[in-house]
Order: sequence, then structure tokens, then C-alpha cells
Amino acid sequence: MKKLIQTLRNIWSIEDLKSKIIVTLTLLFVYRFGTYIVLPGIDPNKLSALSGNAKGGALGLIDAFSGGAFSQASILALGIMPYISASIFMQLMTILIPQMQKVQKEGASGQKKINQWTRYLTVIVTFVQAYAYVTYLKGLGREAIVDSFSTYFWLTTPIVLTAGTLFVMWLGEKITDKGLGNGTSLIIMIGILARLPRSFVQEWNAKLAKGTGGILIFVIEVSVLIAIIMGLIILIQGVRKVPVNYAKQIVGNRQFGGARQFLPLKVNSAGVMPIIFAQAIMFLPTIFASFDSTKGLARLFSDPRDFIHMLIYGVIVIGFTFLYTALIFNPKQIADDLKRNNGFIPGVKPGQPTADYIGSVMDKITLPGAFLLALVGILPGFAQRLDITQGFASFFGGTSLLIMVGVILDSLQQIETQLLMRQYDGLMKSGRIQGRQSSVASSVI
Repeated sequence: MKKLIQTLRNIWSIEDLKSKIIVTLTLLFVYRFGTYIVLPGIDPNKLSALSGNAKGGALGLIDAFSGGAFSQASILALGIMPYISASIFMQLMTILIPQMQKVQKEGASGQKKINQWTRYLTVIVTFVQAYAYVTYLKGLGREAIVDSFSTYFWLTTPIVLTAGTLFVMWLGEKITDKGLGNGTSLIIMIGILARLPRSFVQEWNAKLAKGTGGILIFVIEVSVLIAIIMGLIILIQGVRKVPVNYAKQIVGNRQFGGARQFLPLKVNSAGVMPIIFAQAIMFLPTIFASFDSTKGLARLFSDPRDFIHMLIYGVIVIGFTFLYTALIFNPKQIADDLKRNNGFIPGVKPGQPTADYIGSVMDKITLPGAFLLALVGILPGFAQRLDITQGFASFFGGTSLLIMVGVILDSLQQIETQLLMRQYDGLMKSGRIQGRQSSVASSVI
């Protein structure tokens, strides 16, 4: 406890770090406040149909990322999701299109162009999703729309929703520039964490109704959740260190190089992307739920408790893990960079043999990482089968837990870096907090 208090004092004594924390907390509070402002023309007392429908599938994912703003018909209902969708698209384009790769390699100016194109695409994506949300509201929340405003509702709502998304995007950029950590990641995480207290209380009440035995089960559930979080931290921080030597160079009377370093290859370099893609694919068959011939199939793909659903979901996650890793990880470029800097892996020839060696090592460590990621993805289904409420079960794995743990690790890593730069002790007695070295938004965006 004494060590914790001293660490907090050290953090607060660094003016720059204290300013970043205050700015971050203030902007996150502004975002959470905005999620409670209802759209013009909506009666907030008649939104029960929306909250009941936005619990599963893609709608549940959007509602989770927006911190419940989607089901509350807030002005920030679409949250940061359109920006993430646009960023994912731009990231894939920079990988697949050579012209985009050239722009990206232009350095800061190229990245500035890509960011600007991403913002323009965000506006387009938001308008499309906003009109879809209007249709969604008119279908399920018709009673919540004020009659006197229904004529203008289809016109004003997309404009308000687009402005809300751009405002959230601006908040994220401000947090990234002047705050602590990646703003987009923190906004997603705060939306996920906003559901935790309510889910915790619902699970407690459900177990309390069963008497003393239910309380013991609740304690076991919390213990298992803590163990899962610890395992997930290991998965996120897990790396395979490939030794790299640098040849000695003598320039004048000075010697350069000759150092021995390590190339860290992450066990889970794909991050949360495979689970997001898998959830999107599993949601597609549910579109045909209204047809009698496909109702059974749609029910199978929408029920996370079904073992066949878990098997299909796990296979998709494993497949997307290898696919996305192959897209973002380029062994040839790493081998060329090592050769250019007079670096080599002991026992491996420079050039193509080095690229082949790095690729084979990456394939070997990606396989267990993919299986563990698939296990994390299906854990909420197992939790629901064990009679855990749906809201609390979502924190036993899946997208929510991955993003939450990853962003917290990244934020702690930045705090620890600030402390070590000023010759204070780190947050841990031994070892370092590694994070992912790229936040969720960086791996998603």
C-alpha cells in the first residue's frame, strides 16, 4: 500500500503527466455526458424496445462500443464506429493498393493525407449508417418519436448523428494529442466499462436470489474472471525474441554497431481484429431470420451458447488471425531493414533466407496465439451456458475484454515510461509493462 501511495505521488508530481491525465479524464467525461443527450424528437421514456433489441449481434457490438448510447437514441448513438470502419478500410487499402503504399511511405506528409481521406470517408460512412439508424428507430421505436416532429425526423437525425460522430472523432484526436494514450481506444474502452457496474449488479442480484450458495458461486465467477484477465495479459504481452546482431563499423577513430539486440515477434499481432471480423461474418446469416426456411440457420449463428456456433466461430477467428497477420506483417521488409542497417540473425544469411526464417517463426507462434484468441472469443458463450447473465458473461472474453485489457495495459505503459524518464521507480517492482506498443485503435485503425 505504501508503494502504491508513493507511486501516485510520483505521478502527480510530474506536471506534464498530471496535465495529460486531467485533460484525458475531462474529455472522457464530456463524451460520457453526451451519450445521455437524446436525439431531437425522441421521447426518452419510450425507448424500452430499443434497449431490448440491441443486445446481440452487430447491434450489440455497436451498443457496447458506444457505452449504451445506441440503445438510448443519443446524439452520439453511432459513437466512434464509423471512424473505425473508415480507418479499417483505409488500412486495408494501404496494404492492397500500391499507390496507397507509396503515399504511406512519404512519412508524416503521407500519413497526414491518409488521415484526411479517412475523415472524409468517415462522413460518408456516418451518413449511410445514420439513415439506417433512422429506419431502425422508425421500425422499433416508432412510439418514441414525437408525432409533431416525425415529419422532420428523417432530415434532422442524420445531420445530428453525423455531427455527433465527428465530435467524438475530434475528442479522440484531442486526447491523443494532449492527453494520455490513444483517444479512440480510450473512448471505446470507457464505453465498454460503462456497462460493467450494471452487469455486475445484475449478476449479484441473480445469484443473491439463490441464497448462500449463489453468493459462493458469484465469488467463484469473479475469481475465474480475474484468472481470465491474467491469462489475457500474458497473451497480449507474449513475444518471441529473435536475436539480432549488428556488424561493427569503424568510422575514423570511433566504432559503431557490434550490439546484440532482439526482434520481438508478438504472439497475437492481429489484436482484436479477427474477433471483430468473425462477429461480423456470424451476424450476416441472421439477416435472413424472417424467412421460414432459414430461421434455424439464423438462430444457430446468433446463439453464442450453441456448440456448433462456437466451433464455426472459433474456426473463423483462427482463419482471420492468420489472414490479418499476413496482411500487416511483412517479413521481407523486416529482412531488408536489417540488411540495410548491417543487422543479421545468427546462423541465417541476410536477404531472402532471413525473410523466410522470420516468416516461419511468425507462423509457429501465430498458431497457438490464434487458438488462444479463438478460446477468448467463445468464452462468453460458455459463461452463458453456466447460467451467468448475458451482460456479465460478455466480460469473460470476446471483444470487450480484449479491448479493455489492451487499452489499460497501453495506458499503464505510457505512465511507466513517463516515470522512468524522470528517474522514478516504475509501476512494477520487477519487469516492465509492455502493452501492445500500439493501442487498440492503432491495431484496428
